[in-house]
Amino acid sequence: MKMLFKTIAVAALLAGASHAAVAAPAKVAAPAAASATGGVNGIAVANLDAVVVNSQAFKTAQAQRDVTYKAQLDAAKAREGQLNAQMKPLVEKFQKDRAAPGANAAALQAQVQQLQQMQESGKQQIEAIVAPVRLSDAYVLEQIMEKRAAAVQAAMTKAGVSLLLNPEAVLAASNAYNLNQAILSELNAAVPSVQLVPPAGWLPREAREQQAQQQQAAAPAESR
Repeated sequence: MKMLFKTIAVAALLAGASHAAVAAPAKVAAPAAASATGGVNGIAVANLDAVVVNSQAFKTAQAQRDVTYKAQLDAAKAREGQLNAQMKPLVEKFQKDRAAPGANAAALQAQVQQLQQMQESGKQQIEAIVAPVRLSDAYVLEQIMEKRAAAVQAAMTKAGVSLLLNPEAVLAASNAYNLNQAILSELNAAVPSVQLVPPAGWLPREAREQQAQQQQAAAPAESR
């Protein structure tokens, strides 16, 4: 999701820092090129998260989301600006009061609490605005993830790889061991595109599983 919302971070500002991100997507390095021979002696490494975010379906969805959900993204940025404008003079007043001789500790603490409450409320409002965007992101990822395991297996079979390792578990390896590109090619072939907007009532897998567990737990009680 190409967006970065920043609001005043009370704790950081009070300590002299500037801002902290409310929501920022994690950056994943692009996959390194793989050797044509795949793994060596049946062993290879692959960063599966990097493969997903570099897939054609994911990149296309990212570009489409900025257009489809422009209204929500613009509204969230506008609310962010309003929140920062509201908090800035309060933070400046706190800093001035704190630096004054004989500053009242109780009064300063009350100001901190006010700022923290304002910030938390603003963050919740922004999250509510971008909730449809978050849901779209989860929907896109789930569609791609459903095909990832098969893409990994296909790439391993073609390269004669029997053991695939996470790069974080390997101290050092040459590109001859890197299976990223092979898996990416299989994934692009399996899922060239995905739906951006989830159907009405759709929930991410984790939420669906929790809902099912709650229903199963409630079933025995209802049957009594």
